[in-house]
Amino acid sequence: MGGVFIKPVSKLRGEIKVPGDKSISHRAALFGGMAYGETHVSNFLLGQDCLSTLQCLKQLGVSWERKGTEVWLRGEGMETWQEPINVLDAGNSGTTMRLMLGALAGSPFTVTMSGDESLRSRPMRRVTDPLKQMGAQIMGRGDGNFAPLTMMGGQLQGQSFRTAVPSAQIKSAIILAGLRARGETSVEEPALSRDHTERMLRGFGVDVQSDRTLVRVHGGSRLNGQAVSVPGDISSAAFFLVLGSLVGQGEIVLPDVGVNPTRTGILDVLKAMGADIELLDSSEICGEPRATLRVRPAKLKGIEISGDMIPRLIDEIPILAVAASLAEGETLIRDAAELRVKETDRIKTVVEGLNALGAKVEERPDGMHIQGQTSLYGGQASSFGDHRLAMAWAISGMLSEQGVSVEDMAAADVSYPEFLTVIKKVAG
Repeated sequence: MGGVFIKPVSKLRGEIKVPGDKSISHRAALFGGMAYGETHVSNFLLGQDCLSTLQCLKQLGVSWERKGTEVWLRGEGMETWQEPINVLDAGNSGTTMRLMLGALAGSPFTVTMSGDESLRSRPMRRVTDPLKQMGAQIMGRGDGNFAPLTMMGGQLQGQSFRTAVPSAQIKSAIILAGLRARGETSVEEPALSRDHTERMLRGFGVDVQSDRTLVRVHGGSRLNGQAVSVPGDISSAAFFLVLGSLVGQGEIVLPDVGVNPTRTGILDVLKAMGADIELLDSSEICGEPRATLRVRPAKLKGIEISGDMIPRLIDEIPILAVAASLAEGETLIRDAAELRVKETDRIKTVVEGLNALGAKVEERPDGMHIQGQTSLYGGQASSFGDHRLAMAWAISGMLSEQGVSVEDMAAADVSYPEFLTVIKKVAG
């Protein structure tokens, strides 16, 4: 197995401005395309997933231009969206596909959405079933469970839903369909998932009512173009929080990182493990809290990660597993079966990858059991095209004894195109 070889390091120091939040960038582009008037998005993430959302909007007739990380969208309302000539290609982006399906559910035309091989294998029924209940006609492989998916627009009727799992993508798709439905649409979750959609829709002028795990919207709501400042992505910052906690010496500062309470599970868990992380310069811009994070080396200990904490750090579990493998004592991750339907089966791939690098990890149906130790030997690991795994194995290499060769490191481009450049810089 070839790949990019990541050397071990013993000392780090520097300031890292992580790229814009992926979830917020997707929504800023989509809502700007749905709105009336101009939307200006700053610090937009230039990862492949968010660019897929912009390209889908262009195929629907939405006019936009981009200069660096700034995007201007000139929306004229969803009534002016056009039937696309070709299939909408969501690439590797589940967020693009699921949110776009919700936004398009009430359109008066037919549209087909697909993506790469990985996305075509990811289940969509949890989104397509509620949209069908509201009146959308959706056809696809596995009775509408797998892309390519073809949707024929129609009149939507508001409904009340209770989801089986907390998922911001499911909730957001239903809410977006509800904006074009007759009457009220509500979604109740078993635990609160990311609330970026609710926060941002309010900024665009939509009356979104929420009470803990219940969200309500009314049909006929109009979005008005806004200026949206995207904070740094805490999921990208997570890799440096773990690296800064476990490296021998140094200090890493991460300015302007989003610290939305539905996303800060990574901070809570690392602090419970004993990490030395400080929040500085806290503020709130465009409805999203943000802060500067400073992390210094600390001795970590194993804990249990389960229950309502899981939705608040689902994307950070691969790098948390790396941290747990180098912590003192045992770590048990439970209630995370959702990981099996991500870009890869992240339970299986994380367990196999860490064991190949010298860790002691046991796979469980809904998570994993990790026996912490003082070191990772190193070796070879594949990302299997999963951006979170690519970056987790790179951090493992920096914290290992012998280094790690990462197969398909380019997968990191999905959410962090400059990742390799940044780790070389802070490592000197």
